Amino acid sequence: MHRNLVVAFILSATLLCGSRAQSAGIVFHGKNGPGKGKRVVLVAGDDEYRSEEALPQLAKILALRHGFTCTVLFAINPKDGTIDPHEMRNIPGLEALRRADLLILLARFRDLPDRQMKYLADYIESGRPIIGIRTATHSFDLKTSKTYAKYSWDSKIPGWEGGFGRRVLGETWIAHHGEHGKQSTRGIFVKGQEGNPILRGIRDGEIWTRTDVYEVRRPLPRTCQPLILGEVLSGMSPNDAPVPGKPNNPMIPVAWTNSYTGAKGKTARVFTTTMGSAQDLENEGLRRLLVNAAYWAVGLENRIPAKADVDLVGDYRPDPFSFTDYPKGLKPSDFAK
Repeated sequence: MHRNLVVAFILSATLLCGSRAQSAGIVFHGKNGPGKGKRVVLVAGDDEYRSEEALPQLAKILALRHGFTCTVLFAINPKDGTIDPHEMRNIPGLEALRRADLLILLARFRDLPDRQMKYLADYIESGRPIIGIRTATHSFDLKTSKTYAKYSWDSKIPGWEGGFGRRVLGETWIAHHGEHGKQSTRGIFVKGQEGNPILRGIRDGEIWTRTDVYEVRRPLPRTCQPLILGEVLSGMSPNDAPVPGKPNNPMIPVAWTNSYTGAKGKTARVFTTTMGSAQDLENEGLRRLLVNAAYWAVGLENRIPAKADVDLVGDYRPDPFSFTDYPKGLKPSDFAK
């Protein structure tokens, strides 16, 4: 008992000393690990799946257990500086992307002003790697300004049909395939991909998420390689039976890799998963998938451990996905602990 308390104290002290709160976000400085020296920017900007809870936890795991230095940015209410998932036009701190080695994005229908969107567009076109989680397929709905309209989820601009989601990540928003809030998802490996480094240390069928399967067009663009298929389950428990018939025949990809050649001519590694609410991150297999993907994205696939340490850091009690029920009045510094 005493040893556990000492370990908990050390972990807490390490995070407090290794993190730095900013007015716009928080920074967790990387400790020892293969990711040391790599800078990751995680952008939490959705109004349903509690990205403001999920991405700080993912950042802590990447920093404390694998050495990456992680900056987490949030949608901020400009009136009081609190995290506001429904604030569609303000994610301050995006200038951190100028020096980033990896962007991890969980955003939904953001209508950012040009001065903020420019940092994202410059990063996307630089050819540096990107990880898109859940609603990242429809990150942008740029109505206020047309400057970056091609990135909008419903873009009709030639060559950019489907916007950032389709062109960069591999798919945009189409529909729910499973029944939202009623049917959960089990991850099944794509045949032949069992040896993919992103799946290292994960058992086939181990990944289970409360979020449902998203519809995607089949096949995905030819540049994409599906890794995991989503088996639609009949309920919200990992022990529920698969739904019979059409929903699982065939199963739909829920995780894949892609490549995107930006305006500067450099080709980026891209990983996309349509899983990934804050509660989904309670699943060890999904955490390992995201950590492995970060290694792969920055070219460290040969350093992915046989079974990466993805133990949760601190007291992680995520809220269920919801548009209305979420903790209010929090500031980025509240997640720096």
